Amino acid sequence: MTSEAALPDPDRVVRRMVPRSRSEPHRAATPLELFFDLCFVVAVAQAGAQLAHAVAEDHLSTGLVGYLFAFFAIWWAWMNFTWFASAYDVDDVPYRITTLVQITGVLILAAGVPRMFDGRDLVLSVVGYVVMRLAMVTQWLRAARSESGGARTMALRYAAGITVCQVGWGVLLLLPENVRPYVIPLGILAELSVPVFAERHTQSTWHPHHIAERYGLFTLIVLGETVSAATVAIQAALDEHEALGELLPIAAGGILLCFSAWWIYFARPIHEHLRSNRRAFLWGYGHYLVLGSAAAIGAGLEVAVEYAVGQAHISAEAATAAVTVPGAVYLVTVWLLHSRHTKRGAAQAVLPVAAAALLVCTLAGEAGVLLAGLVAAAAVATGLALHAREG
Repeated sequence: MTSEAALPDPDRVVRRMVPRSRSEPHRAATPLELFFDLCFVVAVAQAGAQLAHAVAEDHLSTGLVGYLFAFFAIWWAWMNFTWFASAYDVDDVPYRITTLVQITGVLILAAGVPRMFDGRDLVLSVVGYVVMRLAMVTQWLRAARSESGGARTMALRYAAGITVCQVGWGVLLLLPENVRPYVIPLGILAELSVPVFAERHTQSTWHPHHIAERYGLFTLIVLGETVSAATVAIQAALDEHEALGELLPIAAGGILLCFSAWWIYFARPIHEHLRSNRRAFLWGYGHYLVLGSAAAIGAGLEVAVEYAVGQAHISAEAATAAVTVPGAVYLVTVWLLHSRHTKRGAAQAVLPVAAAALLVCTLAGEAGVLLAGLVAAAAVATGLALHAREG
């Protein structure tokens, strides 16, 4: 059972930051965590919009590299807070203020995303990222003050590792621009190694159901942003060009694809699979591709809309690929992280086959987005039929 001292007490302004139990009943996301997610999606939207612009202008390599880097910064800061909050959420005044500082950091990062894409100006984005991560250091130091033994060592290792990485990002800004592409992967590798280093001997007490819910909610919000971005793009195109006939197939295909993405992700609960750090960390890290591809679908729909009204300087196949490729990545990664652990028999093949079919839809050119939506919807229907047969 969870001790009374380990539970958040809203009547106390400051309390000891002690770990919460993995078996705590009724563990659910808090309003602060939901607010945190919504603010992070602002940065996701900025990254997606810049990716769409780069692809439409036929600057795929520049846009993709910028998107992957920006999304890593957003996802990694979000993920680190999420796992920490699952283990140590005390919901007191210092905890809330520190979390709001992290939100401020992501808003600074979001403001710097266009500069990073347009002129490779990393200053604002790096400053925002460092603000988020140094706020996380203060959380770990608070945890270390309340812990002892191996748990204290773990918390101090997190604080030290994150601090060293932020110093590294600061040094990055001092390097010549032509050197930075070689240093950035080293910085990312260092960030990824911090949890491995910190939890080598003692593991944090994250809550499986809470973690599964938090990831699910963030995926839901990202998919909502994808629908919103596509809707705004279609509305703008209609206002300027009145190309209803060209846009209806894209709208229909995009809606089917987004609805299917939601259905597929939430088809089966996953928290029972998260029984160890190894499983949970692989699952959590894999969501970089799930969330990144979900957001990229929205960017791809924007590109398809721009092509339909003659504003994109790419081929029809390239415009369709901007939707089908992230759609296929989404289906494959959801299958790897979710479906293969919960489904049996022929149902195991549904998502990989659907992903391959989505890529084939690229060859259909302007009709490819609608076909991709129909393929995704067919995958959902097939999964439901196979599940009904099993039952």
